[in-house]
Amino acid sequence: MRIGLLGCDSRMVEVVRAAVRRGDRVVVASGIPPGGLAGIDLPQSRSWDPLLDAAVCDVVFVGADGWDESRAEAVRTLVQAGRPLLLAQPLELSMLWAYELDMIRSDTGGLLVPCLPDRLHPFMARLEATIAASLAGVGETGPAESLLLERRMQDRSREAVLAQLARDADLIRGLTGDPSRLSTLGAANPDTAWNTLAVGFTGPTHLPVRWQVAPGVPPGLTIRLQTATATTSIDCPDDSSRPWTWSGQGAASTLETGAFDRGAAMLGVLDRCRTGTADRDDGIAAATWADAARAIELAETVPRSLVKGRAVDLHREEFTEMGTFRGTMASLGCGLIMAALLVVVVATLVAGIAREFGWKAAGTLADSWPVIVLAVLGLFLVLQLLPLIVGAGREQRSPSRSDAPP
Repeated sequence: MRIGLLGCDSRMVEVVRAAVRRGDRVVVASGIPPGGLAGIDLPQSRSWDPLLDAAVCDVVFVGADGWDESRAEAVRTLVQAGRPLLLAQPLELSMLWAYELDMIRSDTGGLLVPCLPDRLHPFMARLEATIAASLAGVGETGPAESLLLERRMQDRSREAVLAQLARDADLIRGLTGDPSRLSTLGAANPDTAWNTLAVGFTGPTHLPVRWQVAPGVPPGLTIRLQTATATTSIDCPDDSSRPWTWSGQGAASTLETGAFDRGAAMLGVLDRCRTGTADRDDGIAAATWADAARAIELAETVPRSLVKGRAVDLHREEFTEMGTFRGTMASLGCGLIMAALLVVVVATLVAGIAREFGWKAAGTLADSWPVIVLAVLGLFLVLQLLPLIVGAGREQRSPSRSDAPP
C-alpha cells in the first residue's frame, strides 16, 4: 500500500510504523515537522496537491499536530476528491465541521476512517459483554452499579482535555450506548475547572458513567466497573510498549495482561474498509466517521454544560443536505412572513404621505406592494422544488454500477 501523509501526531506515528513493518511505503509527505518520524524515509513535499492523485498514493493519513485552517481546507478538498483517508481524532473540535465532511463523503463516495483503535482491544469486547450480562441480571457478580473512566494526563489544559474526551467518549458509546444526557462537575471558575473535570453520562442502559481527569504518571486510562459483589479494572496505558492489564477483585481475583498494537489494529480496519470485507465479529465494531462525529459533539457540549452549571440533554439528529435545506427554508419562511408584515405597514404609511404631497411615483410604488410581496412569496415556493430538480440532475449524471467502467 502506498501511503501519503498530511501532518502527524503520536497515534498516526504508530500506524505509519506498523505499516512500514509490514512492507507498506510512504510515497509522499506534507506538513511533517523535522524528526516527526525518525528512522523512516519521508519523501517531503511542500504542497499537499500530490495527495489528490490516486496514481501517487492509495490512501492518505491525516495527523492532528500543526492543525490550522489551511490544513482543514486541504482535508475538505481531499474528501471532495473521494480520496480514502485515515483521520486522527479529533482533527477539529467542531461538530459542524465533522458533519460537513460526512455530507461531502456521502456525495463523493469517499472513505473516512477515524483513528480510534482502543475500542478494538479484546478487553473492551470482554468488558462490554460483562456489562451487558450484569444489566440483564445474568452476570456472576451481580448487577452493574457504576462505570468510572479515570484519565491520567500530564497536560490538563482545556484543549488537551476536550481532545482526549473526544477519543474516550467513543469508548463510552461502545460500552454503554449513545448517551442521552451529559453533566459536568468542576471548579466554580470554568477557566480552572479542567484540571479536575468530571463528566457524567446517562445512556440507554441507565448505568451511571463518569469520566474524570486526574494527574498521574504514566499517562493512560483506567476503567472500573463496579458491580454488586466485585470490581473489574482495565488499565490502558498511552505508551504502546506497555501491555494492557485486566484485574478483577471479588469472589475470584484475576490478573491478566494483553499486548496491543494500536497501529496494526487500525491498519486492519483500513484494509477491511478498502476491500469491503465484513468487520470482525469477535469484538466491538470499528468506529465509523459518524461515531467520531458524535464523540466530537459530546466533547463540544462539555463547555456549555460547565458554564451553565447544569445537565444538557443530547438529541440524536441526522445531519444531511436535505435536513439543512429544510431548516434553512423554515427560517427563511419565518423571516419572509415578518418582512411582509413590515412591508404592509411601511407601504401604507408611504402611500398616505405620497397622496398628501402629490408624489405620484412614490404613491404608485407604494400601492404595488401586494404584487411585490406575492412575487417574493412565489419565488420562495418555487425554491421548495430545488431538491427535486437537483436530485434528478444527479441521477442523470451518475451512471449505474452496471454501466460504470471497471
